[in-house]
Amino acid sequence: MNTLVLLIICVAILLCGYIFYGRWLCKQWGVGESKEETPAHTMADGVDYVPAKAPVLMGHHFSSIAGAGPITGPINAAIFGWLPVTLWVLVGGIFFGGVHDFGALFASIRHKGQSIGEIISTSMGRRAKRLFVIFAYLTLLLVVAAFASIVASTFGAKYDEAGALDVAASASNASVAMVSFLFILIAIVFGFCVYRRNTSMAVSTIIGIVAIIVCMVIGMNFHPIYLSTNAWMIIVGIYIAIASVTPVWILLQPRDYLSSFLLYAMLFIAFVGVVGAHPNIDPDLFPAFTSFAVDNGNGVQYLFPILFTTVACGAISGFHSLVSSGTTSKQLDKEKDAKPIAYGGMLLECVLAVLTLCAIAYARQTGHTAGATDIFAGGIAAMVAAIPGLAGLENILYTLLILTYSAFCLTSLDTATRLARFMFQEFWLEPGQTISDINDGWKKIMVNPYFSTVVTVILGILLGMTGYAKIWGLFGAANQLLAGLGLLAVATWLGKKGKNNKMFLFPMAFMMVVTISSLVLTVKNQVGLIINGTADWGPYAQTILSILLIVLSIILVIEGVQTLTKKKESRA
Repeated sequence: MNTLVLLIICVAILLCGYIFYGRWLCKQWGVGESKEETPAHTMADGVDYVPAKAPVLMGHHFSSIAGAGPITGPINAAIFGWLPVTLWVLVGGIFFGGVHDFGALFASIRHKGQSIGEIISTSMGRRAKRLFVIFAYLTLLLVVAAFASIVASTFGAKYDEAGALDVAASASNASVAMVSFLFILIAIVFGFCVYRRNTSMAVSTIIGIVAIIVCMVIGMNFHPIYLSTNAWMIIVGIYIAIASVTPVWILLQPRDYLSSFLLYAMLFIAFVGVVGAHPNIDPDLFPAFTSFAVDNGNGVQYLFPILFTTVACGAISGFHSLVSSGTTSKQLDKEKDAKPIAYGGMLLECVLAVLTLCAIAYARQTGHTAGATDIFAGGIAAMVAAIPGLAGLENILYTLLILTYSAFCLTSLDTATRLARFMFQEFWLEPGQTISDINDGWKKIMVNPYFSTVVTVILGILLGMTGYAKIWGLFGAANQLLAGLGLLAVATWLGKKGKNNKMFLFPMAFMMVVTISSLVLTVKNQVGLIINGTADWGPYAQTILSILLIVLSIILVIEGVQTLTKKKESRA
């Protein structure tokens, strides 16, 4: 198979899905029919509820849901071959992930911009909401811990065996840190100019893009700050604490909008590489299909359910529903913008996943196999360098792609922190309540944005500095359980509203089966380690948490089915 042919076919299918299936979803749900303004206007507070122009919000949404997921997911799932990954990206993106993201955003804007948890409370009751919010909050804490650790290790200096700073080995990390923080300063200036000085968006964007290029040049040549990983963990913790309570127009909107251009540039460079070099996929190095059971050195991995929990963001991810109903819904200017931002954003992420498969194919031919960043950046840069006259760009593009890849970890990190803060606050609310309805008592403290942020950041950073890796293996299943519950929540809400919800039923059932199967395999594997006497606290924690997640999923599915059944009976 030629990579260009594969890319053309996939883009054509995804485009058809967006035009025809996306249009059908809008008609079935009545998207754009409401004459009321969105929560960004009706509940505007200048902090979280701030209307954003569609391109700006698309930048935030796409940057937040993309991150490193659609790159690392397909790379890890590639052990099964490129064909099953491609099929799941296409089918999952159009009929699972796109519906999931779009539905979560639409339901949230009809519920005062509140999260999936609040939607569950109105459809399935208070207990179901609290179970979901606890689970979502704990999952987000794990995300905060993991991404904080990744960012800190990306920034952190390296030391030799004697404990002395190795400047040469640390230069690239210091460069990434410098670029990342210069980028934050640029975003703050951009937000001030656009939202407080009413500077033209077009002019500001051009200046902003030029400033990004300048800050990357500066960061690559001037990076005097060399700090340890633990020091960076503390700094990152302080940053995300400030970022998650700062008004979105100051940092979140402008930073994500500007960072989206890095992602668009990355997509463009990848397209140029595939179109210009259009290498064939070597069946010996990257077969279309390997086996339903693959031993990757860490035990046997089964195509079902591992493929569907590993690809994650490239097809469907529960984290997306938290972004859609957490930050995006509070900034949506017009209801009609929901389709291009949520459904279109998911399918654009599918394109990135397909480009990653093309990068894997060429990376294996050129020897770039040292981790996800090397595979993606090395494969794309090598393809561009294979185009006549562009050979000299390989090292520059490789560095720029790694910088871009790293930047999105920081973007996803403070979005996840803000989302976790929302979850913490909403846990204490009764169905139908908003934070402004709590005026006194201990609940007033619990829903305070500063208190909830401090609690979240302390827990996340402590977990990141101690042992999140011990339970990180659960994230794939936990993330897809979130997706299944997100589909369930929107399905019950649409059913209650008398709207067609059948497009949610099979994806919901499939993702719940995938999740429970994955958790059962986790329990089996971890119990095996415990029995063999080779376990520290990690296998015990994974076993207990896996069993709790299985019970949680079964309880919520039963309540969801009962809600859907009661609705059908009432119609009859």
